[in-house]
Amino acid sequence: MPTSERFDCHYCKDSLLGKKYIMKEDTQYCTKCYENLFANSCEACSLPIGCNCKDLSYKDRHWHEQCFKCANCSRSLAEKAFAAKDNLLLCTECHAHDYSSKCTTCKKTIMPGSRKMEYKGNSWHETCFLCHRCQQPIGTKSFIPKDTSYFCVPCFEKQFAYQCCACKKVGKGKKQEWHCCFLCIGCRKQLSGQRFTSRENYPYCLECFSNLYAKKCVGCTKPITSLAGDKYISFEERQWHSECFTCMQCSVSLVGRGFLTQRDNILCTDCGREK
Repeated sequence: MPTSERFDCHYCKDSLLGKKYIMKEDTQYCTKCYENLFANSCEACSLPIGCNCKDLSYKDRHWHEQCFKCANCSRSLAEKAFAAKDNLLLCTECHAHDYSSKCTTCKKTIMPGSRKMEYKGNSWHETCFLCHRCQQPIGTKSFIPKDTSYFCVPCFEKQFAYQCCACKKVGKGKKQEWHCCFLCIGCRKQLSGQRFTSRENYPYCLECFSNLYAKKCVGCTKPITSLAGDKYISFEERQWHSECFTCMQCSVSLVGRGFLTQRDNILCTDCGREK
């Protein structure tokens, strides 16, 4: 560049020759003017985020990298998954501890993204939801509640199925059995030999139970029929089929991965930081 040609800051008109400057919309500024005119203020410390600092943003809010911390435990959230609650940013551990369900059996937090079982307002880790008789995980199999306990169907039949749930008559023969009046309360389909579940001591086929009571997937809006074997993800009282729990923007699966929230959307960490 010829020495006779000037190269000045667009705002203060100081010469930029031999100095650091910043281009914005094809216009050059000295670093001081650029920071005064365009630098974002940090949400945490309220100071400008200068040219030499990394500007981390989320939902039109900005932080210095060193100020981007969990509101609860103060651990850095830079390059880590986090969640937003009431305008506060929380690491996944703190968010889970404060807002996620607690397992009825072991009393520990059910971490977001992990599978859980739910029944009558109670939640369990999948491995903690056990048959009271055989102590094996019930998982996605049918179960029958009795008093405050839960039984897999084979154990319930062995221990309690001495009379018909519908007509109360005792089964004939030496072997305990269900009568032919064991019907779905919804569609009246015969349930003998079929998979079923119950609610308030009424038996339902899986289709009727799903249509009436199953949670709906946020992704596809179809029922999540966990009793029929559907795997699902639960987060902030919303549920997804495992195959529907994907980034809203790039559709990559988020099962077992960190993710970010943007309003009601779930994003992978890469797409979330581009916002």
